Amino acid sequence: MTFRQTVGRHSHVFRNLADLMAKATPLRSGDQLAGIAATSAEEMVAARMALADQPLRLFLSEPLVPYETDEVTRLILDRHDAAAFAPVSHLTVGGFRDWLLSDAATTERLAALAPGITPEMAAAVSKVMRNQDLVAVARKCRVVTRFRNTIGLPGTMAVRLQPNHPTDDARGIAASIADGLLYGTGDATIGINPASDSLAALSDLLKLLDEIIARFDIPTQGCVLTHVTSSIQLIERGAPVDLVFQSVAGTEAANRSFGIDLAVLKEGLEAGRSLKRGTLGDNVMYFETGQGSALSADAHHGVDQQTLEARAYAVARAYEPLLVNTVVGFIGPEYLYDGKQIIRAGLEDHFCGKLMGLPLGCDVCYTNHAEADQDDMDTLLTLLGAAGVTYIMGVPGADDVMLNYQSTSFHDQLYIRDVLGLKRAPEFEDWLRRQGITGPDGRLTPRAENAPLLAQMTGLAA
Repeated sequence: MTFRQTVGRHSHVFRNLADLMAKATPLRSGDQLAGIAATSAEEMVAARMALADQPLRLFLSEPLVPYETDEVTRLILDRHDAAAFAPVSHLTVGGFRDWLLSDAATTERLAALAPGITPEMAAAVSKVMRNQDLVAVARKCRVVTRFRNTIGLPGTMAVRLQPNHPTDDARGIAASIADGLLYGTGDATIGINPASDSLAALSDLLKLLDEIIARFDIPTQGCVLTHVTSSIQLIERGAPVDLVFQSVAGTEAANRSFGIDLAVLKEGLEAGRSLKRGTLGDNVMYFETGQGSALSADAHHGVDQQTLEARAYAVARAYEPLLVNTVVGFIGPEYLYDGKQIIRAGLEDHFCGKLMGLPLGCDVCYTNHAEADQDDMDTLLTLLGAAGVTYIMGVPGADDVMLNYQSTSFHDQLYIRDVLGLKRAPEFEDWLRRQGITGPDGRLTPRAENAPLLAQMTGLAA
């Protein structure tokens, strides 16, 4: 199926729906690398004009990745909720944008609509939206999840405390945890990216997290971000696994490059829930994604990276996760070249995930060889805060010493809370007050009042 659009004196032809979607995408280096990006601003505008006129129903009959050979496509189409989709089924992509921005698109209606929105629909409408549109609509989408606390309530933003260490040193990790807790972070999870994939080392890290959470009765959850199959083995060995982690992508072949398929994700979900460690809920999965992963695995099928990212959210949605985040600038400038591209991608990802009913957070980040800096991250953080982002990262000094990339610091979350009045998960907020870390207004108390907890944490690290 070809598409044609005239702009001025020029007629532009797009050979299929995937080509139309790719050409309509705001410029990014990954699509240029794949040879599918628009070659001029005029061609991009033409593609957006043509895309805006396409009916949403088209995405149900014209899969971008073949149904017969891709289990992610089958997941998307076989699980599509026609009843949920019905209220907007008559709309075009452009009409859907207008409806999303209208007063008719309330938080309640968006929640009911989410199961009926395919990732391709979400990606398509995002391509004809400005940054402010992405913020305005995402802000209306609310997704609440629970394990040992409640994440995603209106007016809140959680933080993953990320205490990574290049050698998995327990003392270094515990010191970073103490630092993060004293800055009021950790309600999303205390999550360690391990340097080792040894089951013994992973088990030790899980036990360290479990001891800290239990000793101080912290209403949060721990996670060691290892492969899902390792988590399953650790659960079988009796390790204290709270959250089961896995990176996911938007095609079967890309997921295969990660060593997973949908069946093993289901096995991980069942294993995690079998432990019944959640006190408030059983959302046990934690997924991370990022634009460009399918292209880097040569598994993109000629589809643009932002649409494939949205397809990864369909994978995540099937397993009722506690947390999902786009590690937006982590893969590097080959996929998102500079701060402008990273900012746009972060807003797109957050919008698409929220529209599809996911608890979408963002690792507001960049690599040191990208044309980006911390000012760009400040801009994205502020925009995501206004958009109602579920959670962000808390990294000591914003500089991850194990993964060697730049993210957001413990101080950054204090800034965005102060500017936008954002609270933490309520159970965690209460715990911080009881510990004397924050006052009744949620702001940090003077350092001296935190000394008892700091002393206990220091003793644990020793």
